[in-house]
Amino acid sequence: MTSPRPTAYTRTAIGLHWLIALGLGGTLSLGFYMSDLPFSPAKLQYYSWHKWAGVSLFLLALFRLVWRLTHAAPAAPAGMPAWQHAAAEWTHRVLYLLMLAIPLSGWLMSSAKGVPTVWFGVLPLPDLLGRDPELGKQLGQLHGALNFGLLGLVGMHAAAALKHHLIDRDDVLSRMLPFLKKA
Repeated sequence: MTSPRPTAYTRTAIGLHWLIALGLGGTLSLGFYMSDLPFSPAKLQYYSWHKWAGVSLFLLALFRLVWRLTHAAPAAPAGMPAWQHAAAEWTHRVLYLLMLAIPLSGWLMSSAKGVPTVWFGVLPLPDLLGRDPELGKQLGQLHGALNFGLLGLVGMHAAAALKHHLIDRDDVLSRMLPFLKKA
């Protein structure tokens, strides 16, 4: 016999969701800002901060994935069409994949470009690839494309949450924002 699904997310799941959302927003913003700057000590510092945040977000995403695999998500609201439930499930799976693939692609890119990743300026991470500038360029393009994909998916995710709150008037959004009452 299986236990019933919870009606709400755990505080840990909610905290991880918003911590990672804020971290991704800041890291994406910094990434877009720094990419077109002229070479300077400031640009090098921004790249270091970007990498530190990326490694931290990768570790948080791993923890979040483990948490999610060991703690069931709340059941879908009664009356939600099966296609919407399936779309939500697949969207979440792809979001988890991107939360891991984006920092990993950045680390691979840095390795291929021969630029070490030193977490918080203290812990050098091993290079995952040998130096290969052409591969580094391709991995940079992949890193950018994955980030644009994440932006699009997060936009859809937020729009769906708002649709549930404002149109369907169910508790989907309030499960992740507990202070918010059902519309």
